[in-house]
Amino acid sequence: MEAADEERAPLLLPQPQPPPQEDADSEYTGDGSVDINNQPALKRSTGNWRACFMILGVEFSENLAFYGISKNLVTYLTKVLRESKVNAARNSSAWSGACYLTPLFGAFLADTYWGKYRTVLTFLPLYILGLVALMVSTSLPASMTSSDAGHQLHSAAVYVGLYLVAFGNGGVKPCTSAFGADQFDGGDAAELRRKGSFFNWYTFMINSGSLLASTVLVWLQDNVGWGVSFVIVVVVMAFFFAVFFAGSKVYRYRPVAGSPLTGLSRVVVAAGRKWRLELPEDSSLLHEDQAAAAHRIKHTDQFRFLDKAAIVVTPSSGEKAASPWRQCTVTQVEELKMVLRLCPIWVSLVLFFSVSSQMSSTLVEQGMAMDNHVGSFSVPPASLSTFHSIGVLLWIPVYDAVLVPLARRVTGKPKGITQLQRIGVGLALAALIMAYSALVEERRLAAAHTGAAPISIMWQVPAQLLHGAAVVFTSIGKSEFFYDQAPRGMRSLCTALGQLAIAAGNYLSAFLLAVVASATASGGAPGWIPDDLNKGHLDYFFWLMAALLLLDLAFFIYCAMRYKVDCRATSCTTQERDSLKSKVVGGQKGPLGDLGSQRKI
Repeated sequence: MEAADEERAPLLLPQPQPPPQEDADSEYTGDGSVDINNQPALKRSTGNWRACFMILGVEFSENLAFYGISKNLVTYLTKVLRESKVNAARNSSAWSGACYLTPLFGAFLADTYWGKYRTVLTFLPLYILGLVALMVSTSLPASMTSSDAGHQLHSAAVYVGLYLVAFGNGGVKPCTSAFGADQFDGGDAAELRRKGSFFNWYTFMINSGSLLASTVLVWLQDNVGWGVSFVIVVVVMAFFFAVFFAGSKVYRYRPVAGSPLTGLSRVVVAAGRKWRLELPEDSSLLHEDQAAAAHRIKHTDQFRFLDKAAIVVTPSSGEKAASPWRQCTVTQVEELKMVLRLCPIWVSLVLFFSVSSQMSSTLVEQGMAMDNHVGSFSVPPASLSTFHSIGVLLWIPVYDAVLVPLARRVTGKPKGITQLQRIGVGLALAALIMAYSALVEERRLAAAHTGAAPISIMWQVPAQLLHGAAVVFTSIGKSEFFYDQAPRGMRSLCTALGQLAIAAGNYLSAFLLAVVASATASGGAPGWIPDDLNKGHLDYFFWLMAALLLLDLAFFIYCAMRYKVDCRATSCTTQERDSLKSKVVGGQKGPLGDLGSQRKI
């Protein structure tokens, strides 16, 4: 079986027929989408919000399950499996790391072979199977797990379930956001505005699942039983899996063009083989596939060395055309440039997610040194992350219903502000969060050193709410940006790379903490972050983070102004798209390119 040319439903589909010319402009999408029958997608009956509701349901159930496990995993490993704190923390971190790495594999399968729909449809049952394994293993009676053999079998069952969940997550996480965005026509201005709202509500579902998991499910695990919580997530995910499958006729499917990594590699090799050749002054002399007008990308002047891959060369003897490893098209070169332009933006996001890591580490330690009594209630420091989720849930409607319309009136842009401006606002808010936390720590230290009453833990609430606003700007902007600015054949993979910035942020946070501890605790000094925070200066660390974020923001602004990636086209130009829409006739190419192109079995 050769690589797929089109993303389709699991069954072999009939050859598509071009739509009638008189209805093409108004009835059919203009971005190459097909329906389940491999026909050009009708706007009135496919895609849009009618399809996104079912996709968002999958994302909600996935986050309910993921956070239902991760929020209390260390507690389960220590209290039930009787692991040491060190081993439990290490195993929990290893599992979390796997959950961030497996999406790269799932995204590669989606972009290269299966398409996003089939990838989700394949990996979601594995996710459910892992949850079932956890449900069964956590419901075993004590008599079966008390012996050494029973305990080892119990542990093995738990870890099999955990890593089945991690593997299933790899196919679901990178595809749901990209598949949801695919439901909006790239050639329709009104649908493009709705796509921006989709990413907002996508994040809303993530935080809804996280909030329910950290409150309802964690309470059930601690007070009723672990098995009950897993029964709930299994039922919820199975229900939304059935809903997702039932919506197959409503979805829009996008073409799959084979391995995107092969195309990028060809550009590098071809440019390297022709490094001595001179580039023509007229870029129109570079090689381009004129038959693939639907997905041509306009030439840019950045990374000019790579343009050498598109210099026209004479085919070798015996060849009808030059080898693709010697001569690439301008579009292939531009796709590599698009990926390279994403790299500095990705780097600037890592520090933002290291701030997110502080919300569950150093801020929790700060909260442990504060007065956690609110009236007659005792507030666990870790539970203040609930205010972060609440902040996200509050800010998303405000952003979508208030800020975007206001910004649209000022700027005249469909989304109010560009994606890069949105990310930049979040980076600035992250610096403000660290500065605020430093001021709170200075006040806490002053109270501790003067013998005054400890300050209330509720001083951390503004930081958590502000972090929710920062996530609405930067995290959602990141998801939308990495989808829109990715090459058409790499949208799942670039979405997974965006998610990988979260893991990189956690690792950077651990590195910074280790460096600070090593540099400040030498010579018998307690350091900035000792076990007794009253003897240290956690505020210095927060100020350091704020300064680094300001430098990171300056770097981000430079990259945004230098590369101007927010205004890049990811497929064809408007002129080309309009030209395509006017050519939907009998045997000509319609909005899908070559409508007769099919997978060969």
